[in-house]
Amino acid sequence: MAEVSKSSVSQAIISEDEQGQRLDNFLLRICKGVPKSHVYRILRSGEVRVNSKRCDASYRLQLGDVLRIPPVRIAQKSEEVVAGAEFKAELPILYEDEAMLVIDKPAGIAVHGGSGVSFGVIEALRRQRPQARFLELAHRLDRETSGILLVGKKRSALVALHDMFREGGVGAGGRGADKRYLVLVSGRWMDPVRNVRLPLLKYLLDSGERRVRVADDGKASHTVFRLLARWENFSLLEAELKTGRTHQIRVHLAHLGFPIAGDEKYGDFSLNKALPRTGLKRMFLHAWRMRLPHPLGGEALALEAPLPESLQGFLRQLSLKESQDYGEKI
Repeated sequence: MAEVSKSSVSQAIISEDEQGQRLDNFLLRICKGVPKSHVYRILRSGEVRVNSKRCDASYRLQLGDVLRIPPVRIAQKSEEVVAGAEFKAELPILYEDEAMLVIDKPAGIAVHGGSGVSFGVIEALRRQRPQARFLELAHRLDRETSGILLVGKKRSALVALHDMFREGGVGAGGRGADKRYLVLVSGRWMDPVRNVRLPLLKYLLDSGERRVRVADDGKASHTVFRLLARWENFSLLEAELKTGRTHQIRVHLAHLGFPIAGDEKYGDFSLNKALPRTGLKRMFLHAWRMRLPHPLGGEALALEAPLPESLQGFLRQLSLKESQDYGEKI
């Protein structure tokens, strides 16, 4: 996503995910906190340029279009107050003690500010808990992913959690973290269990957006997929992360020809356009279970975040729509 600046001219290059949008809608989305009247004023005045030319607000963006966006003043303070209030109601606490905090993160919320997002989970937590001396993310979830998110409340706990995530699954010496996700993919997955070992390489689009692809010179990556249920056109899988690479589950599945339903970066774009009309308005990827030793000793932790109702509802809808031959538990 493009970043806008309040002190200098910004540039954005339209990606495949962004093409087809109206120019005014694109600007309103990336200029959060800027009054609509101001966005339309800079459009009318010609301060916004597309490929060095003036364009009407109704112009449909094309792949590769280069936008010039003038400096804009973002009403950041009021936006953060509102965001903090929303987060207070939307962040269920799954577990908490003196060492750590475990949150059930909703989809659509970044874990931290940056990359065009002024406010994330960690900023909201710090605002809600001004007395807390230490709050740091132990790991990350993609903005579109929901589920279990760990936050360290002590430096010693944070260091221990980082070490666990580097070590991989609990089976690897007993000190790692076992992380499981629920994911709905397009297509009929046939293997009960499948180990996927495909190296992953990070790269940047011309727009500056980060992406990942399978490449021989990438970092070693290992995901174990287990089939849970299957319908005529979709399959529900459990994904166990043996390594923790960026977008690992999403890229492994897309490379295998089973893109995640609703994945706007690596998914089936024609399918994604149809899914909201059938009840799925987000990416179907949820961090649902995690087992790990307590970072400061004591009993092991078994954490679970139930599948959000919006995702459960879509699964129920699949079962109702399709014949009795499909949707059986595997």
